[in-house]
Amino acid sequence: MPVKNIKPKSSSIKHYKSLSYETLTASWLLNDGWDVFMPMIDHGQKTDIVISDGSEFYRIQVKSLESNDESMLVDNRWGDAEIDYVVYFSRTGNWGYIARPFSQRKKKLNSPDNVRFHQHPKHFVRAFESI
Repeated sequence: MPVKNIKPKSSSIKHYKSLSYETLTASWLLNDGWDVFMPMIDHGQKTDIVISDGSEFYRIQVKSLESNDESMLVDNRWGDAEIDYVVYFSRTGNWGYIARPFSQRKKKLNSPDNVRFHQHPKHFVRAFESI
């Protein structure tokens, strides 16, 4: 059995967790038939994933939250970057939300225009199709 002998730095662990949610989102979208592209670097563009149905492309920002409070305020972390969707994952709960980007500084996560999903591929895809 493999043994991990070195504990990563906390800054690395934070990056690994973020990347794991991006990869999970990409996997679920691939399984649903989307073409999925992951930019090497997303600084400035604020795009973690690009998906396509063959003719249209959509830019997605993925965020994970260290909270189980669905009514929390989330920050606009993309500024005026032209993204199409924001996917939020709770790290402490088994749920998430899919949202359209918003221009105000903060917004309630469970706003009526955001779509909640259970962290399961079928639930995620159903939520994504309804946004």
